[in-house]
Amino acid sequence: MFTHTSNPAAAYRSAGIEAQALGTSPHGLIVMLFDGALLSINLAKAHMHEGKTSAKAESINKAIDIIGSGLRAALNIKEGGELARNLDELYEYVVMLLLKANLNNDAALLEEAYRLLADVGSAWNELGQKQLAARP
Repeated sequence: MFTHTSNPAAAYRSAGIEAQALGTSPHGLIVMLFDGALLSINLAKAHMHEGKTSAKAESINKAIDIIGSGLRAALNIKEGGELARNLDELYEYVVMLLLKANLNNDAALLEEAYRLLADVGSAWNELGQKQLAARP
């Protein structure tokens, strides 16, 4: 479905076009990215508690990939102003939390990363619901 490219912005645009063709809006694509990252963090936490080091690392890497190649790539820093810059910094911080959680086997860091992403994802969902409600 998604084409592989070394340019994350191009990958996002390509995914957006493909998603639209499949009936998913760009907003819906972002919601799917949040859901995927949150699911991966939860899986990493479960694997951590079960002592499954390889599976934990794989789940954390997947979350990092979704955040870096999906959520961060979707930001338009030039036109998005302060909000886009703040989100970019938040995503960078969450990635650092995930890396530290993996290195130190620290579930509390996974929980913090989850909470931060869930808060932003929740706001994104609310925005989408308001946009749907405003349509005639």
